[in-house]
Amino acid sequence: MSKTETEKKRPPPVKVLSSQLRTAENCGDSYCVRPGKGRSLLVSLVWMQGTVMEVQLDRDSVLLMDETGTFTVQGVNGIPKGKPCLSPGKYVMVMGVIQAASPEPRVRAVKMADLSELAALHRRTWKLEVEELQQVLA
Repeated sequence: MSKTETEKKRPPPVKVLSSQLRTAENCGDSYCVRPGKGRSLLVSLVWMQGTVMEVQLDRDSVLLMDETGTFTVQGVNGIPKGKPCLSPGKYVMVMGVIQAASPEPRVRAVKMADLSELAALHRRTWKLEVEELQQVLA
């Protein structure tokens, strides 16, 4: 099966917080995220948001921080329109495939977007968006 066929079969991205990935269990091709008591979600493609803390173009990565902790995003040099997102202080959205959950979540970027213009609004609503989507999915 080609990579594009695999990606077509992959479910849509799930909004998650870095703390949820940190405690997720590896379940083969995906990770088991626990959004609440007795509930779990199988996740492989994530949608995360955070503030750029550190950019390491030589390592093709960026360190982001959401309200629950830090996470690393890799493959940033190959993201179309991703370069404007790569400066400390920017508030960005990242869609990507989970590469590792703990001790530090690591995601391979598929898409990035700069949300800095409305960062205050995005920061305020992000945790609520994550909770709402996970309640619907779990």
